[in-house]
Amino acid sequence: MFQVLLVDDEPLVRHHLTTLLDWNKEGFELCGEAHNGAMALALIGRSAPHVAIIDVNMPEMNGVELNRTIKEKHPSVRTIMLSSYDDYDYVRECLKDGAVDYLLKHRLDEASLLAILNKAVEKRPSDDRQRGKNAVGEMSGERESSALVRDLLADLARGKPDAAANLEAAADRHGLFRGAISYVAAAVQIVSFRLLTESYSDVQTNRLAQQAVEIMQQSLGNMQDRVAAYAEDGRMIVLFAFKERSEHVVAGEVGRLIAKLQHALELLLNLRCMAAPGYVCGSLAQFGASYGAAVRALDASPSSERPSLFNDRVSLTIEEQKELLLSIERLDKEGMHQLLASVFSSVRGQPVHAQTVQMIVSELLHTGDKAIKKWMPTLSSEAAESELPSRADLGKIAGLAELELWLQSYYAGLLKLLRRQRANGPYSRHVSQAIELILERYQGYITLELAAGAIGLNPSYLSRIFKEETRATFSEYLNRVRIDVSCRLLESGRYSIKQISTQAGFANYNYFFKVFKEIKGMTPQAYLNGDRTVK
Repeated sequence: MFQVLLVDDEPLVRHHLTTLLDWNKEGFELCGEAHNGAMALALIGRSAPHVAIIDVNMPEMNGVELNRTIKEKHPSVRTIMLSSYDDYDYVRECLKDGAVDYLLKHRLDEASLLAILNKAVEKRPSDDRQRGKNAVGEMSGERESSALVRDLLADLARGKPDAAANLEAAADRHGLFRGAISYVAAAVQIVSFRLLTESYSDVQTNRLAQQAVEIMQQSLGNMQDRVAAYAEDGRMIVLFAFKERSEHVVAGEVGRLIAKLQHALELLLNLRCMAAPGYVCGSLAQFGASYGAAVRALDASPSSERPSLFNDRVSLTIEEQKELLLSIERLDKEGMHQLLASVFSSVRGQPVHAQTVQMIVSELLHTGDKAIKKWMPTLSSEAAESELPSRADLGKIAGLAELELWLQSYYAGLLKLLRRQRANGPYSRHVSQAIELILERYQGYITLELAAGAIGLNPSYLSRIFKEETRATFSEYLNRVRIDVSCRLLESGRYSIKQISTQAGFANYNYFFKVFKEIKGMTPQAYLNGDRTVK
Protein backbone atom coordinates (compact mmCIF):
# COMPACT_ATOMS: atom_id res chain seq x y z
CA MET A 1 0.00 0.00 0.00
CA PHE A 2 1.13 3.52 -0.75
CA GLN A 3 0.84 5.76 2.31
CA VAL A 4 -0.98 9.12 1.92
CA LEU A 5 -1.03 12.09 4.32
CA LEU A 6 -3.85 14.70 4.21
CA VAL A 7 -2.96 18.29 5.15
CA ASP A 8 -5.78 20.88 5.32
CA ASP A 9 -6.92 23.31 8.02
CA GLU A 10 -10.59 22.66 7.14
CA PRO A 11 -12.05 19.52 8.83
CA LEU A 12 -14.83 19.28 6.23
CA VAL A 13 -12.31 19.11 3.37
CA ARG A 14 -10.29 16.40 5.15
CA HIS A 15 -13.48 14.42 5.80
CA HIS A 16 -14.54 14.79 2.16
CA LEU A 17 -11.18 13.44 1.00
CA THR A 18 -11.28 10.45 3.34
CA THR A 19 -14.75 9.41 2.10
CA LEU A 20 -14.24 10.22 -1.59
CA LEU A 21 -12.27 7.07 -2.38
CA ASP A 22 -12.09 3.43 -1.33
CA TRP A 23 -8.44 4.00 -0.47
CA ASN A 24 -7.41 0.41 0.35
CA LYS A 25 -9.16 -1.03 -2.69
CA GLU A 26 -7.17 1.34 -4.93
CA GLY A 27 -3.86 0.47 -3.28
CA PHE A 28 -3.54 3.49 -0.99
CA GLU A 29 -3.74 3.90 2.77
CA LEU A 30 -4.33 7.08 4.78
CA CYS A 31 -1.50 7.29 7.30
CA GLY A 32 -2.58 10.51 8.98
CA GLU A 33 -4.28 13.91 8.90
CA ALA A 34 -2.74 17.29 9.75
CA HIS A 35 -4.42 20.68 10.16
CA ASN A 36 -1.27 22.80 9.81
CA GLY A 37 2.25 22.71 8.38
CA ALA A 38 4.09 21.99 11.64
CA MET A 39 1.87 19.02 12.39
CA ALA A 40 2.33 17.74 8.83
CA LEU A 41 6.14 17.83 9.12
CA ALA A 42 5.98 15.96 12.42
CA LEU A 43 3.79 13.24 10.90
CA ILE A 44 6.03 12.95 7.84
CA GLY A 45 9.01 12.44 10.15
CA ARG A 46 7.21 9.58 11.91
CA SER A 47 5.25 7.83 9.14
CA ALA A 48 7.29 8.59 5.97
CA PRO A 49 4.30 8.74 3.55
CA HIS A 50 4.71 8.29 -0.17
CA VAL A 51 2.29 11.15 -0.98
CA ALA A 52 1.10 14.28 0.84
CA ILE A 53 -2.06 16.10 -0.30
CA ILE A 54 -1.63 19.73 0.82
CA ASP A 55 -3.99 22.70 0.96
CA VAL A 56 -2.30 25.69 -0.68
CA ASN A 57 -3.91 28.34 1.51
CA MET A 58 -3.41 27.60 5.22
CA PRO A 59 -2.67 29.95 8.16
CA GLU A 60 0.84 30.24 9.61
CA MET A 61 2.85 27.97 7.28
CA ASN A 62 0.98 27.97 3.96
CA GLY A 63 1.09 25.22 1.38
CA VAL A 64 3.85 26.89 -0.65
CA GLU A 65 6.21 26.97 2.35
CA LEU A 66 5.26 23.46 3.45
CA ASN A 67 5.77 22.05 -0.06
CA ARG A 68 9.19 23.71 -0.28
CA THR A 69 10.20 22.39 3.15
CA ILE A 70 9.09 18.86 2.26
CA LYS A 71 11.16 18.95 -0.93
CA GLU A 72 14.21 20.09 1.05
CA LYS A 73 13.89 17.72 4.04
CA HIS A 74 11.86 14.80 2.66
CA PRO A 75 12.51 14.73 -1.12
CA SER A 76 11.05 11.23 -1.55
CA VAL A 77 7.55 12.47 -0.60
CA ARG A 78 5.40 13.35 -3.61
CA THR A 79 3.12 16.36 -3.09
CA ILE A 80 -0.30 17.16 -4.57
CA MET A 81 -1.76 20.63 -4.01
CA LEU A 82 -5.39 21.47 -3.19
CA SER A 83 -6.42 24.90 -4.43
CA SER A 84 -9.26 27.29 -5.15
CA TYR A 85 -9.61 29.48 -8.26
CA ASP A 86 -7.92 32.42 -6.54
CA ASP A 87 -4.88 30.39 -5.40
CA TYR A 88 -3.21 30.00 -8.81
CA ASP A 89 -0.20 32.18 -7.93
CA TYR A 90 0.51 29.86 -5.00
CA VAL A 91 -0.08 26.77 -7.14
CA ARG A 92 2.38 28.06 -9.71
CA GLU A 93 5.08 28.36 -7.05
CA CYS A 94 4.38 24.84 -5.79
CA LEU A 95 4.61 23.33 -9.27
CA LYS A 96 7.89 25.15 -9.80
CA ASP A 97 9.12 23.58 -6.56
CA GLY A 98 8.27 20.06 -7.67
CA ALA A 99 4.64 19.38 -6.76
CA VAL A 100 3.18 16.60 -8.93
CA ASP A 101 -0.06 18.41 -9.81
CA TYR A 102 -3.00 20.24 -8.26
CA LEU A 103 -6.70 19.62 -7.62
CA LEU A 104 -9.43 22.26 -7.53
CA LYS A 105 -11.49 21.83 -4.37
CA HIS A 106 -14.79 22.58 -6.05
CA ARG A 107 -14.11 19.94 -8.72
CA LEU A 108 -12.93 17.12 -6.46
CA ASP A 109 -14.26 13.76 -7.54
CA GLU A 110 -13.15 10.15 -7.28
CA ALA A 111 -11.77 9.93 -10.83
CA SER A 112 -9.64 13.09 -10.67
CA LEU A 113 -8.26 12.23 -7.22
CA LEU A 114 -7.36 8.68 -8.24
CA ALA A 115 -5.76 9.83 -11.50
CA ILE A 116 -3.46 12.27 -9.71
CA LEU A 117 -2.60 9.77 -6.98
CA ASN A 118 -1.59 7.29 -9.68
CA LYS A 119 0.49 9.98 -11.35
CA ALA A 120 2.17 10.76 -8.03
CA VAL A 121 3.40 7.20 -7.60
CA GLU A 122 4.25 6.88 -11.31
CA LYS A 123 2.21 3.83 -12.08
CA ARG A 124 -0.82 2.80 -14.10
CA PRO A 125 -4.09 1.99 -12.32
CA SER A 126 -3.60 -1.71 -13.16
CA ASP A 127 -0.18 -1.96 -11.48
CA ASP A 128 0.25 -4.06 -8.36
CA ARG A 129 0.01 -2.02 -5.16
CA GLN A 130 3.43 -2.90 -3.81
CA ARG A 131 5.70 -1.24 -1.31
CA GLY A 132 9.39 -1.64 -0.76
CA LYS A 133 12.18 -2.40 -3.14
CA ASN A 134 10.08 -3.83 -5.95
CA ALA A 135 7.91 -0.71 -6.20
CA VAL A 136 10.91 1.59 -5.93
CA GLY A 137 12.76 -0.36 -8.60
CA GLU A 138 9.75 -0.24 -10.91
CA MET A 139 9.37 3.52 -10.46
CA SER A 140 13.09 4.01 -11.06
CA GLY A 141 12.92 1.95 -14.25
CA GLU A 142 10.00 4.00 -15.56
CA ARG A 143 11.86 7.22 -14.84
CA GLU A 144 14.92 5.96 -16.72
CA SER A 145 12.92 4.89 -19.77
CA SER A 146 10.99 8.19 -19.72
CA ALA A 147 14.25 10.15 -19.60
CA LEU A 148 15.60 8.10 -22.51
CA VAL A 149 12.50 8.80 -24.62
CA ARG A 150 12.79 12.51 -23.88
CA ASP A 151 16.45 12.53 -24.93
CA LEU A 152 15.63 10.72 -28.17
CA LEU A 153 12.72 13.06 -28.91
CA ALA A 154 15.02 16.04 -28.36
CA ASP A 155 17.54 14.49 -30.78
CA LEU A 156 14.79 14.08 -33.36
CA ALA A 157 13.63 17.68 -32.95
CA ARG A 158 17.21 18.91 -33.39
CA GLY A 159 17.55 16.97 -36.64
CA LYS A 160 19.95 14.28 -35.45
CA PRO A 161 20.32 11.46 -38.02
CA ASP A 162 18.67 8.12 -37.20
CA ALA A 163 16.79 9.67 -34.26
CA ALA A 164 13.47 8.15 -35.35
CA ALA A 165 15.03 4.71 -35.76
CA ASN A 166 16.69 4.99 -32.35
CA LEU A 167 13.36 6.02 -30.82
CA GLU A 168 11.60 3.01 -32.34
CA ALA A 169 14.33 0.66 -31.12
CA ALA A 170 14.23 2.10 -27.59
CA ALA A 171 10.44 1.77 -27.46
CA ASP A 172 10.69 -1.91 -28.43
CA ARG A 173 13.52 -2.55 -25.98
CA HIS A 174 11.75 -0.98 -22.99
CA GLY A 175 8.22 -2.05 -23.88
CA LEU A 176 6.99 1.51 -24.35
CA PHE A 177 3.73 2.55 -26.04
CA ARG A 178 2.40 -1.03 -25.90
CA GLY A 179 -0.60 -1.60 -28.09
CA ALA A 180 -0.23 1.76 -29.86
CA ILE A 181 -1.09 1.72 -33.56
CA SER A 182 -1.25 5.47 -34.26
CA TYR A 183 1.31 8.17 -33.50
CA VAL A 184 1.24 11.95 -33.86
CA ALA A 185 3.99 14.52 -33.31
CA ALA A 186 3.36 18.10 -32.22
CA ALA A 187 5.68 21.10 -32.22
CA VAL A 188 5.19 23.65 -29.42
CA GLN A 189 6.89 27.05 -29.30
CA ILE A 190 7.03 29.49 -26.37
CA VAL A 191 6.37 32.63 -28.37
CA SER A 192 8.76 35.16 -26.83
CA PHE A 193 11.29 32.73 -25.38
CA ARG A 194 14.35 34.57 -26.72
CA LEU A 195 13.14 37.92 -25.40
CA LEU A 196 12.27 36.49 -22.00
CA THR A 197 15.58 34.69 -21.52
CA GLU A 198 18.16 37.00 -23.11
CA SER A 199 19.07 38.41 -19.69
CA TYR A 200 18.93 34.97 -18.02
CA SER A 201 21.90 32.84 -17.08
CA ASP A 202 22.11 29.37 -18.66
CA VAL A 203 20.89 27.91 -15.37
CA GLN A 204 17.83 30.18 -15.32
CA THR A 205 17.05 29.45 -18.98
CA ASN A 206 17.33 25.70 -18.47
CA ARG A 207 15.15 25.94 -15.36
CA LEU A 208 12.40 27.75 -17.28
CA ALA A 209 12.57 25.17 -20.08
CA GLN A 210 12.38 22.32 -17.57
CA GLN A 211 9.43 23.91 -15.78
CA ALA A 212 7.61 24.29 -19.10
CA VAL A 213 8.18 20.63 -20.00
CA GLU A 214 7.02 19.46 -16.57
CA ILE A 215 3.85 21.57 -16.73
CA MET A 216 3.16 20.19 -20.21
CA GLN A 217 3.69 16.63 -19.00
CA GLN A 218 1.42 17.16 -16.00
CA SER A 219 -1.23 18.44 -18.38
CA LEU A 220 -0.77 15.56 -20.85
CA GLY A 221 -0.85 12.87 -18.17
CA ASN A 222 0.56 9.34 -18.41
CA MET A 223 4.00 9.18 -20.05
CA GLN A 224 3.12 5.73 -21.40
CA ASP A 225 0.96 7.42 -24.03
CA ARG A 226 2.18 11.04 -24.27
CA VAL A 227 5.67 12.44 -23.78
CA ALA A 228 6.84 16.06 -23.88
CA ALA A 229 10.51 16.96 -24.39
CA TYR A 230 12.55 20.13 -24.81
CA ALA A 231 14.50 20.75 -28.01
CA GLU A 232 16.02 24.27 -28.02
CA ASP A 233 15.17 28.00 -28.11
CA GLY A 234 11.78 27.53 -26.47
CA ARG A 235 10.76 24.74 -28.87
CA MET A 236 9.22 21.55 -27.46
CA ILE A 237 8.23 18.28 -29.09
CA VAL A 238 5.33 16.08 -28.01
CA LEU A 239 4.76 12.42 -28.85
CA PHE A 240 1.20 11.10 -28.79
CA ALA A 241 0.58 7.34 -28.95
CA PHE A 242 -2.92 5.88 -29.45
CA LYS A 243 -4.52 2.46 -29.57
CA GLU A 244 -7.20 4.06 -31.76
CA ARG A 245 -7.01 3.58 -35.55
CA SER A 246 -9.47 6.32 -36.61
CA GLU A 247 -7.51 9.38 -37.77
CA HIS A 248 -10.53 11.57 -37.07
CA VAL A 249 -10.73 10.45 -33.44
CA VAL A 250 -6.96 10.73 -32.98
CA ALA A 251 -6.83 14.23 -34.48
CA GLY A 252 -9.66 15.39 -32.22
CA GLU A 253 -7.95 14.07 -29.08
CA VAL A 254 -4.61 15.63 -30.09
CA GLY A 255 -6.32 18.98 -30.59
CA ARG A 256 -7.95 18.75 -27.17
CA LEU A 257 -4.67 17.86 -25.43
CA ILE A 258 -2.75 20.62 -27.20
CA ALA A 259 -5.34 23.19 -26.10
CA LYS A 260 -5.08 21.83 -22.56
CA LEU A 261 -1.28 22.14 -22.38
CA GLN A 262 -1.39 25.65 -23.89
CA HIS A 263 -3.85 26.65 -21.18
CA ALA A 264 -1.67 25.10 -18.47
CA LEU A 265 1.46 26.95 -19.62
CA GLU A 266 -0.37 30.27 -19.70
CA LEU A 267 -2.11 29.71 -16.38
CA LEU A 268 0.80 28.37 -14.37
CA LEU A 269 3.88 29.96 -15.98
CA ASN A 270 2.35 33.01 -17.71
CA LEU A 271 3.71 31.73 -21.03
CA ARG A 272 1.85 31.95 -24.32
CA CYS A 273 2.77 29.26 -26.80
CA MET A 274 1.88 28.28 -30.33
CA ALA A 275 1.47 24.64 -31.29
CA ALA A 276 0.83 22.57 -34.38
CA PRO A 277 0.30 18.81 -34.82
CA GLY A 278 1.80 16.71 -37.58
CA TYR A 279 -0.08 14.00 -39.44
CA VAL A 280 -1.15 10.66 -38.00
CA CYS A 281 1.35 7.89 -38.76
CA GLY A 282 1.30 4.15 -38.21
CA SER A 283 4.76 3.62 -36.70
CA LEU A 284 7.54 5.41 -34.85
CA ALA A 285 9.70 5.04 -37.96
CA GLN A 286 7.45 7.67 -39.58
CA PHE A 287 7.34 9.90 -36.50
CA GLY A 288 10.15 12.18 -37.74
CA ALA A 289 8.15 13.02 -40.85
CA SER A 290 5.11 13.80 -38.69
CA TYR A 291 7.22 16.18 -36.60
CA GLY A 292 8.58 17.82 -39.76
CA ALA A 293 5.02 18.52 -40.90
CA ALA A 294 4.23 19.99 -37.48
CA VAL A 295 7.25 22.31 -37.66
CA ARG A 296 6.32 23.51 -41.14
CA ALA A 297 2.78 24.26 -40.01
CA LEU A 298 3.99 26.05 -36.88
CA ASP A 299 6.58 28.19 -38.66
CA ALA A 300 4.43 29.02 -41.69
CA SER A 301 3.50 32.63 -42.34
CA PRO A 302 0.23 33.52 -40.57
CA SER A 303 -1.01 35.24 -43.72
CA SER A 304 -0.61 34.96 -47.46
CA GLU A 305 0.85 38.47 -47.67
CA ARG A 306 4.60 38.50 -47.64
CA PRO A 307 6.28 41.92 -47.80
CA SER A 308 9.22 42.37 -50.12
CA LEU A 309 11.60 42.59 -47.18
CA PHE A 310 10.42 39.26 -45.77
CA ASN A 311 13.52 37.33 -46.82
CA ASP A 312 16.02 40.17 -46.50
CA ARG A 313 15.49 41.87 -43.16
CA VAL A 314 17.31 40.27 -40.25
CA SER A 315 17.64 43.19 -37.82
CA LEU A 316 17.17 46.92 -37.35
CA THR A 317 19.19 49.06 -39.71
CA ILE A 318 21.74 51.53 -38.33
CA GLU A 319 19.57 54.35 -39.68
CA GLU A 320 16.51 53.04 -37.85
CA GLN A 321 18.42 52.85 -34.58
CA LYS A 322 19.72 56.40 -35.00
CA GLU A 323 16.26 57.68 -35.95
CA LEU A 324 14.72 56.02 -32.92
CA LEU A 325 17.29 57.52 -30.55
CA LEU A 326 16.75 60.93 -32.14
CA SER A 327 12.98 60.62 -31.66
CA ILE A 328 13.54 59.75 -28.00
CA GLU A 329 15.97 62.62 -27.47
CA ARG A 330 13.56 65.18 -28.90
CA LEU A 331 10.55 63.54 -27.20
CA ASP A 332 8.89 62.98 -30.56
CA LYS A 333 6.10 60.53 -29.81
CA GLU A 334 4.65 60.67 -33.32
CA GLY A 335 8.01 60.08 -34.98
CA MET A 336 8.70 57.17 -32.67
CA HIS A 337 5.25 55.70 -33.36
CA GLN A 338 5.74 55.95 -37.14
CA LEU A 339 9.17 54.31 -36.99
CA LEU A 340 7.90 51.37 -34.93
CA ALA A 341 4.94 50.97 -37.29
CA SER A 342 7.32 50.93 -40.27
CA VAL A 343 9.55 48.31 -38.67
CA PHE A 344 6.64 46.00 -37.89
CA SER A 345 5.16 46.53 -41.33
CA SER A 346 8.32 45.08 -42.85
CA VAL A 347 7.96 41.81 -40.90
CA ARG A 348 4.18 41.59 -41.00
CA GLY A 349 4.16 38.26 -42.83
CA GLN A 350 6.36 36.42 -40.35
CA PRO A 351 5.22 34.39 -37.33
CA VAL A 352 5.82 36.21 -34.07
CA HIS A 353 8.31 33.60 -32.83
CA ALA A 354 10.48 33.89 -35.97
CA GLN A 355 14.14 34.61 -35.26
CA THR A 356 14.05 37.83 -37.29
CA VAL A 357 11.09 39.20 -35.31
CA GLN A 358 12.62 38.24 -31.98
CA MET A 359 15.98 39.75 -33.01
CA ILE A 360 14.40 43.05 -34.07
CA VAL A 361 12.37 43.33 -30.87
CA SER A 362 15.50 42.54 -28.86
CA GLU A 363 17.33 45.37 -30.63
CA LEU A 364 14.42 47.74 -30.00
CA LEU A 365 14.60 46.92 -26.30
CA HIS A 366 18.37 47.38 -26.26
CA THR A 367 17.88 50.78 -27.89
CA GLY A 368 15.45 51.70 -25.12
CA ASP A 369 17.96 50.54 -22.49
CA LYS A 370 20.64 52.62 -24.19
CA ALA A 371 18.40 55.70 -24.08
CA ILE A 372 17.72 55.19 -20.37
CA LYS A 373 21.44 54.86 -19.58
CA LYS A 374 22.27 57.93 -21.66
CA TRP A 375 19.53 60.34 -20.60
CA MET A 376 18.19 58.86 -17.35
CA PRO A 377 21.19 57.16 -15.68
CA THR A 378 19.76 57.63 -12.18
CA LEU A 379 16.29 56.28 -12.99
CA SER A 380 15.13 54.05 -10.15
CA SER A 381 13.60 50.65 -10.78
CA GLU A 382 10.42 51.81 -8.99
CA ALA A 383 10.04 54.79 -11.35
CA ALA A 384 10.64 52.58 -14.38
CA GLU A 385 8.08 50.01 -13.22
CA SER A 386 5.50 52.77 -12.76
CA GLU A 387 5.50 53.69 -16.47
CA LEU A 388 7.08 50.83 -18.44
CA PRO A 389 5.18 47.60 -19.13
CA SER A 390 6.70 44.54 -17.49
CA ARG A 391 8.97 42.48 -19.72
CA ALA A 392 7.49 39.41 -18.10
CA ASP A 393 4.31 40.28 -20.05
CA LEU A 394 6.17 39.36 -23.24
CA GLY A 395 5.61 35.74 -22.27
CA LYS A 396 1.86 36.19 -22.72
CA ILE A 397 2.06 37.75 -26.21
CA ALA A 398 0.99 35.53 -29.09
CA GLY A 399 0.77 37.84 -32.11
CA LEU A 400 2.67 40.56 -33.97
CA ALA A 401 -0.08 43.13 -33.37
CA GLU A 402 0.11 42.52 -29.61
CA LEU A 403 3.90 42.75 -29.72
CA GLU A 404 3.77 46.06 -31.60
CA LEU A 405 1.27 47.48 -29.09
CA TRP A 406 3.52 46.39 -26.21
CA LEU A 407 6.51 48.18 -27.75
CA GLN A 408 4.46 51.29 -28.50
CA SER A 409 3.44 51.28 -24.83
CA TYR A 410 7.04 50.72 -23.74
CA TYR A 411 8.39 53.67 -25.72
CA ALA A 412 5.47 55.92 -24.79
CA GLY A 413 6.28 55.20 -21.14
CA LEU A 414 9.97 55.87 -21.77
CA LEU A 415 9.17 59.28 -23.28
CA LYS A 416 6.92 60.09 -20.34
CA LEU A 417 9.74 59.29 -17.90
CA LEU A 418 12.18 61.43 -19.88
CA ARG A 419 9.72 64.35 -20.04
CA ARG A 420 9.15 64.10 -16.32
CA GLN A 421 12.88 64.09 -15.61
CA ARG A 422 13.52 67.13 -17.80
CA ALA A 423 10.62 68.96 -16.16
CA ASN A 424 11.93 68.23 -12.68
CA GLY A 425 14.13 70.79 -10.99
CA PRO A 426 13.84 73.50 -8.36
CA TYR A 427 10.25 74.09 -9.44
CA SER A 428 6.86 73.89 -7.81
CA ARG A 429 4.47 71.13 -8.81
CA HIS A 430 2.44 73.40 -11.09
CA VAL A 431 5.46 74.77 -12.94
CA SER A 432 6.83 71.24 -13.41
CA GLN A 433 3.47 70.23 -14.87
CA ALA A 434 3.55 73.18 -17.27
CA ILE A 435 7.08 72.30 -18.41
CA GLU A 436 6.05 68.68 -18.93
CA LEU A 437 3.15 69.86 -21.12
CA ILE A 438 5.55 71.96 -23.18
CA LEU A 439 7.86 68.97 -23.67
CA GLU A 440 4.92 66.79 -24.64
CA ARG A 441 3.19 69.19 -27.05
CA TYR A 442 5.91 71.48 -28.40
CA GLN A 443 5.42 70.12 -31.94
CA GLY A 444 1.80 71.26 -31.99
CA TYR A 445 -0.29 74.11 -30.66
CA ILE A 446 0.39 74.86 -26.99
CA THR A 447 -0.19 78.16 -25.20
CA LEU A 448 -0.11 79.48 -21.65
CA GLU A 449 -3.91 79.44 -21.56
CA LEU A 450 -4.11 75.80 -22.70
CA ALA A 451 -1.49 74.75 -20.16
CA ALA A 452 -3.26 76.63 -17.36
CA GLY A 453 -6.54 74.95 -18.28
CA ALA A 454 -4.95 71.50 -18.31
CA ILE A 455 -3.37 72.09 -14.90
CA GLY A 456 -6.42 73.81 -13.44
CA LEU A 457 -4.90 77.23 -12.74
CA ASN A 458 -5.69 80.81 -13.62
CA PRO A 459 -3.49 81.82 -16.64
CA SER A 460 -2.29 85.00 -14.91
CA TYR A 461 -1.22 83.06 -11.83
CA LEU A 462 0.58 80.40 -13.90
CA SER A 463 2.31 83.13 -15.93
CA ARG A 464 3.59 84.79 -12.76
CA ILE A 465 4.92 81.71 -10.99
CA PHE A 466 6.37 80.33 -14.24
CA LYS A 467 8.39 83.51 -14.80
CA GLU A 468 9.49 83.65 -11.15
CA GLU A 469 10.78 80.07 -11.13
CA THR A 470 12.23 79.64 -14.64
CA ARG A 471 13.35 83.25 -15.28
CA ALA A 472 11.54 83.03 -18.63
CA THR A 473 8.03 83.56 -19.89
CA PHE A 474 6.00 80.58 -21.04
CA SER A 475 6.55 81.54 -24.70
CA GLU A 476 10.29 82.05 -24.20
CA TYR A 477 10.64 78.63 -22.56
CA LEU A 478 8.59 77.01 -25.35
CA ASN A 479 10.80 78.62 -28.00
CA ARG A 480 13.96 77.43 -26.24
CA VAL A 481 12.66 73.87 -26.27
CA ARG A 482 11.79 74.12 -29.96
CA ILE A 483 15.19 75.57 -30.86
CA ASP A 484 17.01 72.88 -28.86
CA VAL A 485 15.09 70.28 -30.85
CA SER A 486 15.94 72.12 -34.07
CA CYS A 487 19.64 71.97 -33.23
CA ARG A 488 19.49 68.20 -32.69
CA LEU A 489 17.72 67.77 -36.01
CA LEU A 490 20.28 69.98 -37.77
CA GLU A 491 23.10 67.94 -36.24
CA SER A 492 21.51 64.70 -37.46
CA GLY A 493 21.87 65.83 -41.08
CA ARG A 494 18.66 64.06 -42.06
CA TYR A 495 16.33 66.98 -42.79
CA SER A 496 16.21 70.28 -44.63
CA ILE A 497 15.93 73.49 -42.61
CA LYS A 498 12.31 73.96 -43.70
CA GLN A 499 11.44 70.41 -42.63
CA ILE A 500 13.10 71.05 -39.29
CA SER A 501 11.14 74.22 -38.64
CA THR A 502 7.90 72.27 -39.02
CA GLN A 503 9.05 69.29 -36.96
CA ALA A 504 10.14 71.60 -34.15
CA GLY A 505 6.65 73.10 -33.96
CA PHE A 506 7.05 76.40 -35.86
CA ALA A 507 4.13 77.13 -38.16
CA ASN A 508 6.01 79.96 -39.91
CA TYR A 509 9.49 79.50 -41.39
CA ASN A 510 10.41 83.18 -41.14
CA TYR A 511 9.45 83.21 -37.46
CA PHE A 512 11.57 80.09 -36.89
CA PHE A 513 14.53 81.81 -38.59
CA LYS A 514 14.08 84.91 -36.40
CA VAL A 515 13.76 82.97 -33.10
CA PHE A 516 16.69 80.71 -33.94
CA LYS A 517 18.97 83.68 -34.55
CA GLU A 518 17.80 85.41 -31.34
CA ILE A 519 18.54 82.36 -29.19
CA LYS A 520 21.63 80.94 -30.91
CA GLY A 521 23.15 84.16 -32.25
CA MET A 522 23.43 82.73 -35.75
CA THR A 523 21.27 81.52 -38.60
CA PRO A 524 20.24 77.87 -38.91
CA GLN A 525 22.48 77.57 -41.98
CA ALA A 526 25.49 78.85 -40.04
CA TYR A 527 24.76 76.35 -37.28
CA LEU A 528 24.42 73.61 -39.90
CA ASN A 529 27.79 74.60 -41.39
CA GLY A 530 29.39 74.26 -37.98
CA ASP A 531 30.06 77.99 -37.47
CA ARG A 532 29.10 77.91 -33.78
CA THR A 533 31.43 80.64 -32.62
CA VAL A 534 29.15 83.40 -33.91
CA LYS A 535 27.45 85.35 -31.10
